[in-house]
Amino acid sequence: MPVMDSIHSIDGARIAEFGVWFLVFLFSSTLHEAAHALLARLGGDDTAYEGGQVSLSPLPHIRREPFGMILVPILSFFYMGWLMGWASTPYDPDWARRHPGRQALMSAAGPAANFILALLAGAALMWLMAAGVLVPPEALAYAHLAEPAPRYGPDTLLNPLSAVLSVGLSLNVLLFVLNLIPLPPMDGSGVLHGLFPGSLGRLLDSLRGNPAMSLLGLGVAWLIFPHVFRPIFGIVLTLLYSGTFGL
Repeated sequence: MPVMDSIHSIDGARIAEFGVWFLVFLFSSTLHEAAHALLARLGGDDTAYEGGQVSLSPLPHIRREPFGMILVPILSFFYMGWLMGWASTPYDPDWARRHPGRQALMSAAGPAANFILALLAGAALMWLMAAGVLVPPEALAYAHLAEPAPRYGPDTLLNPLSAVLSVGLSLNVLLFVLNLIPLPPMDGSGVLHGLFPGSLGRLLDSLRGNPAMSLLGLGVAWLIFPHVFRPIFGIVLTLLYSGTFGL
C-alpha cells in the first residue's frame, strides 16, 4: 500500500512529517485489516479471529507483517522519498471457495473502511474550513490540503491537526482506490472472485496462488493506479473546496 511524497533532507520537519504519515498509515492499515477479519468472522471463517486480527490494536497486525508495517515504511520514506507499506489478513481458501459471496464481502470490507475514514477526514476538513478555522493552502500537497487561518499564527496545534486530517484524507482515498483494482493480490480481485466464482474465479484463484503472478499483478496495478487515482482525487478536492464533501 504505497504513499507518494517528496523528500529533500532528513531534518526535524521531515521527521515530524514522517510521524504524521506513519501514524495515519498504521491506524488506516489496522482498520483495513480488522474490517477484513471481522467480516470473515461474521461469515464463518475464524482464521483471522484466532490469529488476533479482529482487533483495533495495531500489535497483532504488526506481528503478522513486521516488515510491511514498520521497517519498509521507515526505509522507503527516508531513502526513497515515499512511504510504502503493507499488511495482510489470513483466511481459509476453502471457506472462500464454498462461500464466494461472503468472500466478496470480506474482500470489500477493507476498502470500505478506508472509504469511511476518508469521508470522516474530508468532512472534518470541510467543517473546519467552513468555520473559518482552516483555509485552503496556497500550495497543495497530500499532507497539506488545509492550513490554519492567518489569525491563529504559525505556532498553533491546528498545524498538526490539519496535517493529520490532510494525510487521513489523501492516504485513505489512495488505499481505497488502489485496493479495488481487480488484480491479485489487491482486494478488488477477491471481490471479483466472489461475484463471479465460475471460470473467472478459478483463474483468479490460480493467479493468487502463484507468487510470481501476484507480483506481476502488483506491478500492473501500480502502473494503472496513477491514471485512476488522479482524476478521482481531483473530484475529491473539488468537493472539499466547494464545501460539499460528504453531503
